[in-house]
Amino acid sequence: MAPVKRKTAQQSESTRPAKRQRPSIAGPSSVSLPQEEPSFPRGGASVLTPLEQKQIQIQAKNDVLFEQETGRKAPKNDFMDEEDEPENSGDNDMAMAMSKANKKSKPRSKPSTSRPEAKEKGVRIEGLSYKRLVPGSMVLGQVSQINRYDVALNLPNNLTGYLPVTSVSDSLTAKLERLADEDQESDDGISEQDIDLKLYFFVGQYLRAYVVSTERESSAGTKGKRHIELSVHPKQANSSLKKTDLVVNSMIQASVGSVEDHGLIMELGIEGDAVRGFMSSKEVGKNTDVSRIQKGAVFLCLITGLGSNGNVVKLSADMEKAGNLKKGNFLSDAPTIDCFLPGTAVEILLSEITKSGVIGKAMGVLDMTADLIQSGAAASGKALDAKYHAGDKIKGRIICTFPDVEPKKLGFSLLEHVTSLKSHPTSSKFNSESTSPTNLLPLSTIIPEARVARVEPGVGLLVDLGIKGTRGFVHISRIADGRIDNLAQDTGPYKAGTVHEARVIGYNYMDGLFIVSLEPKVIAQPFLSIDDVQVGQIVKGTVEKLLLKESGISGIIISLAEGITGLVPEIHFSDIHLQHPERKFKEGATVTARVLSTSPAERQLRLTLKKTLLNADEVWKSYDGLEIGAEAPGTIIKIISSPGAGAVVQFYGPVRAFLPVSEMSEAYIEDPKTHFRLGQVVKVRLVSVNPAEKRMIVSCRDPSIFGAMQQEQLDSLVVGSTVSGTVSEKSKDEIILELAGSKLKAFLHFEHLTDGSAQKSSAAAKKIRVDQDMRDLVVLNKGMAKHLLQLTCKPSLVKAAHSEKLVRHLGDLHDGLEVDGFVNNTTSAGVFVEFANGVSGLLPKSHLPEEALLLPNYGIRKHQSISTRILTVDHAQSRFSLTMKTTLPSGAAKTENASSTPEGSLSHAIDGKSTHINDFSVGKLTEARITSVKETQLNVQLADGIQGRIDVSEVFDRLEDVKDRKHPLKQFHPKEVVPVRVLGMHDSRNHRFLPITHRSKAPVFELTAKPSSLASTELDILTLEKVSVASTHLVHINNIAEDCVWVNLSPNVRGRIKTLDLSDDVSLLKDLGKNFPIGSALKAKVVSIDMANSHLDLSGRSGDFAKPLTFSDLSVGMVLPGRVTRISERHIMVQLTDSLAGPVNLVDLADDYSTANPTTYEKNQIIRVCIRGVDVPNKRFYLSTRPSKTLSSSLPVEDREINGVSDLKVNDVVRGFVKTVADNGIFLSLAFNVTAFVRVSDLSNLFLKDWKSEFEIDQLVKGKVIQLDEDLGHVQMSLKRSHIDKDYRPPLTFDDITVGQIVTGKVRKVEPFGVFVVLDNSANVSGLCHKSQMADRKSPDPKKLYDEGDSVKAKILKINRDTRRVSLGLKASFFESEIDADDAEAGLAEGPIVGVESSEDSEVDKIKEMLAENEDEESEGWEGLEDANDDDSDTIMDNGDSGGGVLTEASIQDRKMQGLSAGGFDWTGGILTTDDKDSSSETDTEATQPKRKIRRKAEPQVDLTGSLDAHGPQSVADFERLLLGRPNESGLWVRYMAFQLQLSEIDKAREIAERALRTIHIREQDEKLNMWMALLNLENAYGTEEALDNAFAKACQYCDSLDIHARLASTLIQSGKHEKAEALYTKALSKHGSASDAVWLNVATFYLTTLNQAPKAHALLPRALQSLPPHTHLQLTSHFAALEFKSPHGDPERGRTLFEGILASFPKRLDLWGVLIDLETHRGEKDRARGLFERVTKVSGIKVGKMKKWLKKWEKWEVGNGDLRSQGKVSKVAEAYVRKVAEEKGRKGAEEV
Repeated sequence: MAPVKRKTAQQSESTRPAKRQRPSIAGPSSVSLPQEEPSFPRGGASVLTPLEQKQIQIQAKNDVLFEQETGRKAPKNDFMDEEDEPENSGDNDMAMAMSKANKKSKPRSKPSTSRPEAKEKGVRIEGLSYKRLVPGSMVLGQVSQINRYDVALNLPNNLTGYLPVTSVSDSLTAKLERLADEDQESDDGISEQDIDLKLYFFVGQYLRAYVVSTERESSAGTKGKRHIELSVHPKQANSSLKKTDLVVNSMIQASVGSVEDHGLIMELGIEGDAVRGFMSSKEVGKNTDVSRIQKGAVFLCLITGLGSNGNVVKLSADMEKAGNLKKGNFLSDAPTIDCFLPGTAVEILLSEITKSGVIGKAMGVLDMTADLIQSGAAASGKALDAKYHAGDKIKGRIICTFPDVEPKKLGFSLLEHVTSLKSHPTSSKFNSESTSPTNLLPLSTIIPEARVARVEPGVGLLVDLGIKGTRGFVHISRIADGRIDNLAQDTGPYKAGTVHEARVIGYNYMDGLFIVSLEPKVIAQPFLSIDDVQVGQIVKGTVEKLLLKESGISGIIISLAEGITGLVPEIHFSDIHLQHPERKFKEGATVTARVLSTSPAERQLRLTLKKTLLNADEVWKSYDGLEIGAEAPGTIIKIISSPGAGAVVQFYGPVRAFLPVSEMSEAYIEDPKTHFRLGQVVKVRLVSVNPAEKRMIVSCRDPSIFGAMQQEQLDSLVVGSTVSGTVSEKSKDEIILELAGSKLKAFLHFEHLTDGSAQKSSAAAKKIRVDQDMRDLVVLNKGMAKHLLQLTCKPSLVKAAHSEKLVRHLGDLHDGLEVDGFVNNTTSAGVFVEFANGVSGLLPKSHLPEEALLLPNYGIRKHQSISTRILTVDHAQSRFSLTMKTTLPSGAAKTENASSTPEGSLSHAIDGKSTHINDFSVGKLTEARITSVKETQLNVQLADGIQGRIDVSEVFDRLEDVKDRKHPLKQFHPKEVVPVRVLGMHDSRNHRFLPITHRSKAPVFELTAKPSSLASTELDILTLEKVSVASTHLVHINNIAEDCVWVNLSPNVRGRIKTLDLSDDVSLLKDLGKNFPIGSALKAKVVSIDMANSHLDLSGRSGDFAKPLTFSDLSVGMVLPGRVTRISERHIMVQLTDSLAGPVNLVDLADDYSTANPTTYEKNQIIRVCIRGVDVPNKRFYLSTRPSKTLSSSLPVEDREINGVSDLKVNDVVRGFVKTVADNGIFLSLAFNVTAFVRVSDLSNLFLKDWKSEFEIDQLVKGKVIQLDEDLGHVQMSLKRSHIDKDYRPPLTFDDITVGQIVTGKVRKVEPFGVFVVLDNSANVSGLCHKSQMADRKSPDPKKLYDEGDSVKAKILKINRDTRRVSLGLKASFFESEIDADDAEAGLAEGPIVGVESSEDSEVDKIKEMLAENEDEESEGWEGLEDANDDDSDTIMDNGDSGGGVLTEASIQDRKMQGLSAGGFDWTGGILTTDDKDSSSETDTEATQPKRKIRRKAEPQVDLTGSLDAHGPQSVADFERLLLGRPNESGLWVRYMAFQLQLSEIDKAREIAERALRTIHIREQDEKLNMWMALLNLENAYGTEEALDNAFAKACQYCDSLDIHARLASTLIQSGKHEKAEALYTKALSKHGSASDAVWLNVATFYLTTLNQAPKAHALLPRALQSLPPHTHLQLTSHFAALEFKSPHGDPERGRTLFEGILASFPKRLDLWGVLIDLETHRGEKDRARGLFERVTKVSGIKVGKMKKWLKKWEKWEVGNGDLRSQGKVSKVAEAYVRKVAEEKGRKGAEEV
């Protein structure tokens, strides 16, 4: 045996945990170690047996050799270990308990050098546990289960780890990423067929696993189970190996890099070395097919050889070969200890045998331990000392490492199946590796008699399961339902030899033991895993949870057993639809269900609670074994309207069937959705089944209805025969008849009533009534399978049937035969024409008339009658072709000759030149006289008897030529002669024009009057092929449909404009007939062209709106037109495009919820909507019709818009609609994404006996937010009046009323002796008024005076406290004194409301005198700020908001700024209304200062009487003339620029701006500033970015840079260029941030108000305080605080915090208090504002004069915002202050005396 070479310290640090440094041991000292006992025994180093002395000598020699070769000290000696640390001796379930039992406890205070004690300090036997299994550990595992996305590995000592699919190999991870990129647009993600882990792993496979983590799976409120995450990636499993560590017979983990012809290229994952492995095809194992091995699969391989340079390693994955240790396949030579990794077999020298395991050393230096289980004692039951002895050499396999234990030691296994690498142990019962132990004892098996074989105290029991060689382990936690504290081998109920009932709950392949439980609850449990549940089985369970969504309960979770739950979908709650399923299925209730399907791989169960399915005996859970005609119930899960109408019926497991619409009922069903619903249970009969393709057809029809007589009558009918019948049913487009003389059903399509147009057939269908008799009907087709006949009433087909020319069979046809049929379908190849008996032929596209090729669908509709001629017949393939072209030259000649006869001569031709009809050839220029003017055409006359038409699309070239766009042809008049050009012949049947050769009896010429067509030498007729996408055309409305309008581009090109795309002005779309009448002209852009179907879509909207709108284009705040498609009481559905439709909920219908009523809308109404929210993952969006969002309405918003829970604050009073009424309360809808909950106890202050009757769905209620949880999105509210109404008075109780009190109430009940009255605003307090107390006259009859519900006024006469009875009186005399008192009170009400009478308190006069003082003095800053004359005050500006900028006062800044809103210019010339002297408004401070005189030169007198009139300049000359007299007026220059822009002369406008900048005098800085901003606005709107940057740079040079920055930023914000504005603000901060506080406030307003980025805005204040001088800090902080209140996205609480910080430092600054009060009042927080008023009165040190003004302001504020009570409080506070001041003056006077 070769010695082990130890690694250097540098090598060891990278692979082993760090430990405390100790001195290296030289060679001689190592030899003398046995004679020198260390002071502190370390880990068995003092147990010096002869064997150990030999090992020490070997180690000492190695150390000496190491120092001689390297010149460095030898590394640490493994025989001098440190003291055992307590963290390495934690509990380990079974293994640690056994090691504790084997120790001898000795007091630590008595050190001893005896060998027995030193031995006790030796290597401990430690098995794996969660505590010892730390990240970085390596362990040998065995695949036990392969799931969809992870693999379960059995680890030693009953541990299980999980291997994610991403921790296998680089190749597999790359494949996953590639599949994820391919499927990122789909919702399914990576499908199960793409990645099947069963192709990469197999059960029983051994792998070396690297422990990634051992974290707990935490769940809310509970301590989750420990989860071991593993990795088998070669880079981690071989992380400690280097190229030099690869030796023969060691095990290494490798992944398949590529599959070659002769073997596999393996990736070893060794960093930094180009080492690859090769595995021959013969070395993969006898049970593995090389062709099925996937790239990226991982194998634990045996190294069988090395290449010459060591870069190629020969590997073998044959476990039978690697496990054969007798042939020397174990590690015998190791260069370093890093070669000893789990999976490698080694030879071990045993040094100690205990009851808990064995201890030994590998190669004499490395400690190895095997615990009770891995030593084989647990499974065999034999004592270890009988099998093994100290000094024995045995072969074992390493199974784990302990990286945090020093000295280093490894765990190994002596189990036979582990050492031989077999999948499981073998015994007499399962003596082959292919037979699994779980086949003998399946999981969940109950063992009646399990005998305890061994007791491990504190750990568990080893039990015999009744099968020889088969044992199980019972953990201490699974022995009984309760807790077991002590276990003993010889005592107690679970001592050795006792017998108990047990149940198998698992099996660990590594340990070779079954996992068993003795708990009665586990034994009684019906299921232990999903595998135990059978499809179709009836089970019992308890309702665990109700799944909620916006529409209500979406599912129920049913608990069947511990850890096993199933889902009941919404459609399986009941046989009928439940409005309130939560009332029937409450949590904890017991229910009976049936298993619909199971998915063990995904751990999913689907259940049903439908009684029909529960009581059914027939269960279809497989396609195999089903017989035709069998019946069973199923559930409809999908309904298909068309095409292929029918329904999908689901049974059990994967079994599904299709129910065609023809098999749904004996009666005709047009739309299955009108007769069936999703979730409906139907009993079906099996019609056909294909188990291979897993397809079934079922039927709901009764097979006994269609009897033999009907079948005989059906057989006797002949196709083509004439029948009669009675109309039994009439649908949308078909008629159902019952044939006379039989009960056979037949159907007749509307189009088969006539040969004419669709309108004619529809008109004929309207005349047909139910029970009407119809005759002369021809049988077209017989549906033998469906027992249904098809009839026709087309005259052409009836005539052909009577003459026996109707085509019934292919044999009836021959070339050249003229046949009549009808159109079945149109395709790109041609038209399919159908005849009787289902015979159909193809009319190719090339055999259609040439003019038909230009029309959509060739101008042909389905079921249209058509006459054709047989072209060819192919009897071999049973098909034929048709043609509509004629090839009769002689006939053509005859026609030509006939046309030249005098019959074609013309008389009175309008042009006076044409003499024959043939003169009107295509392209002919002629004249025509208008005979009549229609909406879409001009009817004209070319000559006597020769008519023509001019389509409206052939009249105008441009939209500008149309004088009246609603009635373009109104400018023409009858008898007017117009020049025209001939286009062709008009086809009156389909309203298209045809070639001239297509003549009819009364020809109508198609003409054009376009000026361009008349002037052109060549006639260019617009066709669909010439139309291109994005091209613009003049179109005319031809017809108005429900959701679109049809327009004509030319007489033969027709297109469609959807109603929503008709105009940018939505208001015009509400009445299409009025605003877009037929014939009206408009300009439209082509959106899409479908040449195959001849479809053309256009749009009348401008700009980007003409593009098709997609979901990705939607953004919040976008305003779009929409069409109302569905209206309900809860919302309306609005369609934006064909593929986009969203709801408008009640909370988004109006700004005032009380006016929100969906029924006010009409279907197909066009409305304007705003995108409220976009849910990208679910591809949903929500809309709003609030006027404040769609119309920018300035009307007050009664109910503000709530965007999320973050918009709500505690104590907010909001309104909402009742969404759901549940048992525990109601749910309110506050926004489309915010739902609030109101508990029953918070519904009302009164007791509501039947509270549910007080609320209904969609009821509008008002409540107060009492609790918020933004993280969970939970909102809790209260509807109590005491929470909402601050003036709320609690209801009267019995104890509150007194005798003589006047009350009001309502009559509750009328009796002959009196009436019972319920008092108003009381807690259901009622009293009796006897009839003797009703009137002053004789006692009346109560029933004649009062009815129930009448309101009355009563006086309490008597109260009986004992019986709680109240006597009332209703006599009029009781209330006479009350009337007098009311009059007196009304007189007093005319006096002052606040104050105390002077007779009662003389101090009131002083109060009034104090409040009236100093009224003529300078007023303190109330709305804004306090006067700046105070000692400790600074002027604080009141900032305004202009959508991204802040207006600052001129008194604060030296420069004059109007804020960001002044950045743009007014193109209408409105700037001329401003003062020429100063463009900014003067502040109050400036108004008090004397104005400086400015010298002006005398302006030249300009003569304006020439070309100028009262309307101002109208031409370039006018502007130039005005500029001569006013060259410095920027407003005139701006108007000049606007004039040029109206003419689209952008360059000239730019030149004017530059010229103005050169012309305006240098002293007129404000005028120059206006022109610079005009130029910047021009470049921003029409110029390039480079031009804007250049203009901006020049403007900064000539004007104030900060001002230009602010104004341009405002312009960019208004134009929506937020990114550029942000970049500009960043530049302004870096340039002016240290000198100006306004720029910081501007940027904060931009972030908070415009971008809604509060974190960025909040981060600015600390930066600003660092950059600006200290004297600006107070002002800036106050403005930032005010911004939080004013911004719609601000946080008022943060603003209050900032204000509180300022006021804490400056409590006497009344201006700051006033600003905060104004902000609170503006937000409606009157209570907070009132509290601030009161706080100021308690601040000490404020001067008396200031306090008087403050109290006066408070009184004025209460008058506008408070009530009598609050106003009285101000008087009391003022009174108290006056007294306090008087007392202080008196005290000071006394002190002076």
